[in-house]
Amino acid sequence: MRVVTWTDGRVSTRASISVGHTLTGATLRDNYYDAVRSLTFGLASVRGDSVVVGPVTLLRFGTPKVTRNAVDWPIEGGLLAGAAGGRWRLQASAGRVEATVSGYEPRLPRLIYGVTHLQVHQLFTRLFLLRLRGREPAVGAPASPEQRFRAGTVDLAFCMTLARISGRRRAGRTLAVAVAYHVVCWSVGGRTLGGLVTGQRVVAVDGSRLTPAQSMLRLALLPASWLTGRAVHDEVAGTAVVAD
Repeated sequence: MRVVTWTDGRVSTRASISVGHTLTGATLRDNYYDAVRSLTFGLASVRGDSVVVGPVTLLRFGTPKVTRNAVDWPIEGGLLAGAAGGRWRLQASAGRVEATVSGYEPRLPRLIYGVTHLQVHQLFTRLFLLRLRGREPAVGAPASPEQRFRAGTVDLAFCMTLARISGRRRAGRTLAVAVAYHVVCWSVGGRTLGGLVTGQRVVAVDGSRLTPAQSMLRLALLPASWLTGRAVHDEVAGTAVVAD
């Protein structure tokens, strides 16, 4: 669940996820600090009470208030903040974790913020919440490596055919077709043609549909999976391939 509202130039967002285990405020704080570094591949980190990239302070927080089941940071400034004010809060209650930003004033104009910083924030928050949820209990039986290979073969052939139909086949056109095809299919129903033929679908680890940004991240990380022999794209994007 994701909600975005605006009031007098300040934005508030809310996202939540169901979890099957107890999380304390201190655990939420520590997991957030770890996620900033791991989900940005070390590019960003938390130093003191600030999110930084190298010497640049992106967001400066005040001292967090940690309670039994929540942690709350006042937003005091930074490169991305237009003014002090607003809060970033994580709370675990009744089997759910909720992440909220309230009263934040971005430095960027609203239109530009909406297609840049806001999209990054929503993707990060979703990946962070999915990490908190974890992969257990599983949302379905995992598709076998053989199923996934066959689905990939079907999708590759289909994308090459689409690129040829759209004009003279070139690597750039084929790549563009493949990106659009996978992002749309994964975001709309979790199934490509290959997934439909082989009886499998891509879902988030909580069983929900992928967001377009999540689909794009998963696709972008596929080469890393091929190189390492691990499902890096599923690990980072918080996704799973399940059999029907």
